[in-house]
Amino acid sequence: MKSFFQMTLVVCFISAAVVAGLNAKATGFERSRILVDGEVYNVEMAVTPEERSRGLMYRTEMAKDAGMLFDFGSARNISMWMKNTFISLDMLFIDGNGTIVGIEKRTVPQSETIIPSPKPVRFVLELNGGSADKMGFEVGEKVEGLPR
Repeated sequence: MKSFFQMTLVVCFISAAVVAGLNAKATGFERSRILVDGEVYNVEMAVTPEERSRGLMYRTEMAKDAGMLFDFGSARNISMWMKNTFISLDMLFIDGNGTIVGIEKRTVPQSETIIPSPKPVRFVLELNGGSADKMGFEVGEKVEGLPR
């Protein structure tokens, strides 16, 4: 028979695992839906400096219809990177009018290489790597449902 201490320790480990799992699901990002070339994406919104800094770091997977929309509030030159990001991403650089002005495809997980926007943008939409080619997204297309 196990001791009270051993059983308490097991319960603590199980509780910690459950809480960690719940925290991984509840990322704290506000959610929205946007439309890119007729495709609906359920996106997490990275609006504050802290949210934009964290982004999709430490994620090991993302649903195929999911993404993260970084909103910088106004158009500016943006630099992104993949530090502590474990999944390859496509980055769509979007101006204040909702037009895709650049696409960085299949970024390298955990790379610290700087990925600059091709011109000032208000938004960066991160999708699973390969999504831009699979869906045929191109520079010049409009994204609908963006914040005003």
